[in-house]
Amino acid sequence: MTYIAKPRLHHPSLQQNKVGYTRRDYEGKVSTLCAGCGHDSISAAIIQACWELDIEPHRVAKLSGIGCSSKTPDYFLGASHGFNTVHGRMPSVLTGANLANRDLLYLGVSGDGDSASIGLGQFAHAMRRNVNMVYIVENNGVYGLTKGQFSATADKGSKSKKGVENMDSPVDLVGLAMQLGASFVARSFSGDKAQMVPLIKAAMGHGGAAFIDIISPCVTFNNHAGSTRSYDWVREHNEAVSRIDFITGREEITATIEPGQVVDVEQHDGTVLRLRKLHTNYDPTDRVAAMSYMHARAAEGELVTGLLYLEAEAGDLHAAQHTSARPLNSLGKADLCPGAAALEQINARLR
Repeated sequence: MTYIAKPRLHHPSLQQNKVGYTRRDYEGKVSTLCAGCGHDSISAAIIQACWELDIEPHRVAKLSGIGCSSKTPDYFLGASHGFNTVHGRMPSVLTGANLANRDLLYLGVSGDGDSASIGLGQFAHAMRRNVNMVYIVENNGVYGLTKGQFSATADKGSKSKKGVENMDSPVDLVGLAMQLGASFVARSFSGDKAQMVPLIKAAMGHGGAAFIDIISPCVTFNNHAGSTRSYDWVREHNEAVSRIDFITGREEITATIEPGQVVDVEQHDGTVLRLRKLHTNYDPTDRVAAMSYMHARAAEGELVTGLLYLEAEAGDLHAAQHTSARPLNSLGKADLCPGAAALEQINARLR
């Protein structure tokens, strides 16, 4: 539980990075997510990336919205700045914080429901404005906190735990990010830590909007309709005086994928996730070619993983708006108020 504090004392033999922190120093509270949830693997990858990059935790600002994914910032970088916004509003809050203090590393963590539904407009403007941030979507295709309804990224034709078929076309956040002008676009799989960590490290070193869509299967909502061992059947046939949910522990789903290889990853409910890792000779600098390749593979039922698009010389929102080189939160009255003479000159130009 999150109220249980982790031990503060670390073993003296734990390896430290260049700024004197051990990997444990980048952890947060104990996770309350379901056993085997891919979101915890993403948290572990973020911890590993920050430790390897020698990032001081207090130089990071992590922001999130609402959902299982948006709970995860509590489980990593416990000594960093954190802000949990309302549903879908993380990008605008992060944009404001970024404009006020450009010296922090901004990490936005969201989910497919948080970003592809109520927050779709916020996601779009953060991408097109190229806000200097790492934007990670932990994508599982369901609303986990409200019992597994389809999210906007669920594939058309996929079935819910109750056997209901999804009739809506999915929102492709990766394609949207590229179309809207994001200068770093990638996709990964929560079970492939060897790919996730380098991608997160590269995103943190990028100077603009870096978006990573991470497929993270939900291990809970895989009980099928009609089963006499399903949660729904038991509730319908049980006259209990209280309602208690018991979630069976699951093994974490992992996969080792070589560059250019296609791997079918079986989920706990028997469905198959087909992942293709980009080949080493893939060129991520051509936005149009990247979008065409992604759509071609999607037509074959494949989700492409890796660095899909990169604009190496991208400018961020501060460059576009010609903001002060000093963080706005460090400017005093003398900096912000130029005086009556300067104000009169501005007014004269507008007459």
